[in-house]
Amino acid sequence: MTALTEDLILSALKRIAAPDGRGNIVSAGLVSPVAIKDGTVMFSLAADPAHLKSMEQLRAVVEQAVKAIPGVSKAMVTLTAERAPSAGRNGSEAPASQTLGNAVPGIKHLVAVASGKGGVGKSTTSINIALALKSLGLRVAVLDADVYGPSMPRLFGIKDRPEASSAPGKRLKPMKRFGVEVSSVGFLVDEDTPMIWRGPMVMAALTQLLREVEWSETDVMIIDMPPGTGDAQLTLAQQTPLSGAVIVSTPQDLALIDARKGIAMFRRVNVPILGIVENMSYFICNHCGTRHEIFGHGGARAEAQRIGVPFLGEVPLDPDVRSRSDRGEPVVEFLPDSAHTALYRGIARTVWEALEGKAGARPQTRVVFEDEA
Repeated sequence: MTALTEDLILSALKRIAAPDGRGNIVSAGLVSPVAIKDGTVMFSLAADPAHLKSMEQLRAVVEQAVKAIPGVSKAMVTLTAERAPSAGRNGSEAPASQTLGNAVPGIKHLVAVASGKGGVGKSTTSINIALALKSLGLRVAVLDADVYGPSMPRLFGIKDRPEASSAPGKRLKPMKRFGVEVSSVGFLVDEDTPMIWRGPMVMAALTQLLREVEWSETDVMIIDMPPGTGDAQLTLAQQTPLSGAVIVSTPQDLALIDARKGIAMFRRVNVPILGIVENMSYFICNHCGTRHEIFGHGGARAEAQRIGVPFLGEVPLDPDVRSRSDRGEPVVEFLPDSAHTALYRGIARTVWEALEGKAGARPQTRVVFEDEA
């Protein structure tokens, strides 16, 4: 059998005409670098958001053509939008329109929790905001989009593997704990396995985690975004119908510089910034009660004021929160009367009010009887 190579795949794709009829999809530059792993072929097609329907038809044709190649066990082709800049009225570059994403059935709001860099506590913030939203009576789900460093399996304390749904379409059932549904690539690979994936594989995996999971009816899905502003982050922001984004930063200037890049990316694709959280804002000594501002203080609040977005709160650094997170015991669930939980509930309430578009919006409390892990 002929070995699967990128050249072999591209040779087959050159037989497919480009949408404008000028040459083929390869010569037209629509095909990204091809990733091949164990018979699975992954790549993306550049798409104009204005012609999404026809591009989806082309994507299906391309995927079937790749599946027909001997040795291919699975083909995963995604659409990536990259709209050319257009001039605004004042001659400046107009922001790209977020028109590519289709709503995810059953999910009312999708909220990205993002940071410009790693190590600022984004994943811990994500799970605790999710649980705080759940405590307000909302139906909540979490998507772990940080493919290279998935944290949700450990934060939720889940070690099991997801099961296939009995519904048609080869969908997976989401994992569930604390009354929250969650999907993560970390449930499919061992914790110590490095994710040595190229961009197309990452995007194909994220597409599966979001759209090929049997989610229940959901009021808010929290998306724990990858750190940074690369292709995966930009494409997620473009292809996912986000209701808004929460930015997490520590107080020091270095973290804020990167947080600004994340804010600029979301604004570029017209995703509302719901607010900024200053994590690790300060530390209270357990022995003497002295407050220490280890990473500085107030930088995120000042940045929020500068750019005109809500400041959602200061979350202090606490060793107990860290140790509980490592054990899969999120503070909102295990310490419901703590100061940290009160902070996260305040953040969650502000986020929900912003999503509903009116002050004073409150979810109706639901009484749910369920057998949880």
